[in-house]
Amino acid sequence: MRNAYPFLRPGMTVGLLGGSFDPPHQGHVQISRAALKRFGLDQLWWLVTPGNPLKENPPASMARRLEAAARIMDHPRVRISDIEAQLGTRYTAQTLRHLRHAYPHVRFVWLMGADNLAHFHHWKDWRDILNTVPVGVLARPGERISARLSPAARAYGGYRISAGESQRLARAPAPAWCFLNVPMVNASSTEIRNRGDWDG
Repeated sequence: MRNAYPFLRPGMTVGLLGGSFDPPHQGHVQISRAALKRFGLDQLWWLVTPGNPLKENPPASMARRLEAAARIMDHPRVRISDIEAQLGTRYTAQTLRHLRHAYPHVRFVWLMGADNLAHFHHWKDWRDILNTVPVGVLARPGERISARLSPAARAYGGYRISAGESQRLARAPAPAWCFLNVPMVNASSTEIRNRGDWDG
């Protein structure tokens, strides 16, 4: 993405799926398509991060991951973005502050797999994230119970929107979050790397 701040119309709803995408896989594609439909989003951005502060080993090069992401996620309403590298932000809360300042009339929704919700309370300023943008959680194999019992889920249990009302999440005032059970591809970036199918 050449411009850190591409044009967005006021009133649009934009889902943000952050991750190292090292490598991107069909699981990312499937939750993106589900999020677009179930949350009624106008756009969805893959935020390909320079590096995950919670992981010790650095990912493959940004260029390699962006190219692979663009190849696997071919959808007219999905944008592959290196905005965090352009802005120099390292944490999700920082990125969201920049985006909300740049687009005060756009509704952002933070998206993540249920595996991330399970340890979301370890993220920097995680309460700020939940208090400022709606959050959509998409179930991944084997993570449903641990995610629903996580400290973040318990702390914000009163702000959960039912899956049957998922269409209203994007325009709900924060804090608000929704947990969706969707058919999932049982794929993992870690497993792909361990098999040697991603040379970085």
